[in-house]
This record gives sequence, structure tokens and C-alpha cells, in this order.
Amino acid sequence: MKTILITGSTDGIGKLAALKLATDGHRIIMHGRNPTKLAACISELKTATGNAHINGYVADFANMDSLRQMLSALISEIPQLDVIINNAGVFKSAETRTADGYDVRFAVNYFAPFLLTQGLLPLLEKSDQPRIINLSSAAQSPVVLEALRGTVELSAQQAYAQSKLALTMWSVYMAKNHPDLLVIAVNPGSLLNTKMVKEAYGNHWSPADKGGSILYELATSEAYLNTSGKYFDNDKGDPKGYFAPAHGDAENDLKINQLIAFTEDLMQA
Repeated sequence: MKTILITGSTDGIGKLAALKLATDGHRIIMHGRNPTKLAACISELKTATGNAHINGYVADFANMDSLRQMLSALISEIPQLDVIINNAGVFKSAETRTADGYDVRFAVNYFAPFLLTQGLLPLLEKSDQPRIINLSSAAQSPVVLEALRGTVELSAQQAYAQSKLALTMWSVYMAKNHPDLLVIAVNPGSLLNTKMVKEAYGNHWSPADKGGSILYELATSEAYLNTSGKYFDNDKGDPKGYFAPAHGDAENDLKINQLIAFTEDLMQA
């Protein structure tokens, strides 16, 4: 039985992956922003799967203090983690800036998984096969470092695409610098039938289960043990995708190191 943390798991493919993993008997740690919704999801999954080993934590990933409170609670209450699925993400938002002045897409899609995962490394290192699955996207564009700081204005699409490339570049960095970890960035599929896609585009191409299924597989299958640092593109192939090149910047060590150094300075400020 693995202990698996899935962020943003009260909706969409995160919830579907949680259901599949809980059905297999794994210990599931869910996360959501709304405590009422999170409690309802936990109850729903326990009833559907017969798995009592499901609990959850509340945090608003647009608020770094809220995230750090969740991190502190996890460290004090969870003895070991086997898998983190950094699934929480945002595209459209009524509030485009956080209280710290960051674009909300960078905060939720990149800073939050960066801080959470770095903080949970001691728990992952206790696992025999620790895995980090980071939710990337087909939308990837070069990261403007000053936009990370919040001093450059971007459209929702630009910020989203840059945040997803930043997450992918960080995945490559983590794989190279932590050889005992299995780190995979994954595009779970474009325009899946999820709440985020409906709010952003109003239509979809594929069922949400396509994304939930690949998260389940990447988190558990032995077939991926030697694929750390790679990018899985679920838009390729049928019924599932395969590993393919990400944006070229995800293979540029100079740009990756600049991004990580800049991010670390921002998060320590």
C-alpha cells in the first residue's frame, strides 16, 4: 500500500485518479481549497471504494502562508510519502494576483508544487520507490523571469503556458539532482472534460478519465521506473500517449538553472 498525496483532488482528473488509486487500497491524501467540498469528496470516495485510508488537507495554493501551514501539518502527521501528484492548477481566475503580488497562475501551478514538494522531500526519501508526478500541459512557452516576480503583466494564456513550462523545467532539475526520485512531467491530455477546461474554453476534446487514467498509471506502474526526467505527452497515441520532447527550454541546463535560482530567491524573500 502506497501513501499518495494528490493536490487539487476534489474535482476533475485529480478526483478520478484518487478514486482509482483508492480502489486499489492505497492510502490517499486529498487536498482542496474548500473544507466542505473536501470532506464531501473524502466521504464519497470512502463509500465508493470501501477504503477507510483516505483523508485530506485544506489549503489555498494562491496563498503561500496557507500552503506552508498544510506543509507543516503533513510533516508532523504523515510518517512517509510514496507519491506526490502535483495536480492542482488554475487557468482562469476572478483574482489574477495573489496577496504577495504574484500572478495566480504562477503561484498555484508552479510555486505551490515547488514549495510543497521541496518541503516533503524528507518524507519521500523514506519510500522505496518515491515518485513525483507534475501536471504539465501542451501549452508551454518561455518563462519571463520578471513575470514570475509579478512586475511584468501577462495574459491568462501566457501566464498559464509559462507556469507549465516552469513546472516542466523544474521536473527535469529535480530528476537530475535527486537520482533516487522518479520525477515525471505529464501533459494529461488537452481540453479534457473538466471544470477548468469548461471555464476556460467552454468545450472539450476528450473525456476526463483519459487524464485520470494516466495519472493512476504513472503513479503505480513498474513500467515507468527508468523514465525520470522525461515528459509524457498524453495527446500522442491512442488510447494513451507516450514520452515525447517538451519545449526546448526543458532541455537547456543554463535556462533551467537560472529559473531554479530565481525561484529560490523569490520564495525565500
